[in-house]
Amino acid sequence: MRILLSNDDGIYAPGLQALHDAVKDLGEVTVVAPASEQSAVGHAITLSDPIKARPIQRNGSFSGYAVGGTPADCVKLAVCALLPQKPDLIISGINLGPNTGISVIYSGTVSAATEGTVLGIPSMAISLASYLQPRWDVAARAARQLAQHIARAGLPPDTLLNVNVPNLPADQIKGFAVTRMGRSRFVEKFDRRTDPQGNVYYWMDGDLELLGDVTDTDIDAVNHGYVSLTPIWFDLTHREALPIFRQWRLDWKTD
Repeated sequence: MRILLSNDDGIYAPGLQALHDAVKDLGEVTVVAPASEQSAVGHAITLSDPIKARPIQRNGSFSGYAVGGTPADCVKLAVCALLPQKPDLIISGINLGPNTGISVIYSGTVSAATEGTVLGIPSMAISLASYLQPRWDVAARAARQLAQHIARAGLPPDTLLNVNVPNLPADQIKGFAVTRMGRSRFVEKFDRRTDPQGNVYYWMDGDLELLGDVTDTDIDAVNHGYVSLTPIWFDLTHREALPIFRQWRLDWKTD
């Protein structure tokens, strides 16, 4: 099995190293990841600048490429230019912090897996649902188990798997739960500051607000100790709203 690893926390992130260690014996593993942190860049791609890819050495041997671009850039470049053959599986992560609810829209981690799915490759994004005292070994264990299962069973067409792992000891994880993406939004606050030259700048902060029923959601599963498995696809059409718009009476006017 040929496995491509990427992330949005950067090629030197401990989560990526933990992921590599967990799956390195499952096949031929290549790392192509951003040279610096690219968190919350979404599915941005680089169009107006060249994309540089620098080979990285670990312990005296080649370990992958550091790319001067976004997570989506990394996957595009890897599949279309850097790798001699198309990978059988793409895994993005292990992200520090959850990618549940609305975070899926902003996440570079999820976008790397989305790009793999666009390219027709089974892809998975995996995140550890904490920013403090991360238990990388637990998330890595989940990644390995899921990679082995995907290798056997595959994924549905046009579908990526978004995985969120509770930051708990392995013996406190209750199992896997298939979930839907929770509805939430960020309520932003902007702290207005002034630099020593008198220029005004803003530092963004905020809180996550849950919307609607959280039953069977990724957020609820992680909060109750389950590894959340959410199938994601990239058709953003709100199908239930189509009949409303089809009732609009619009005439094209040329004057």
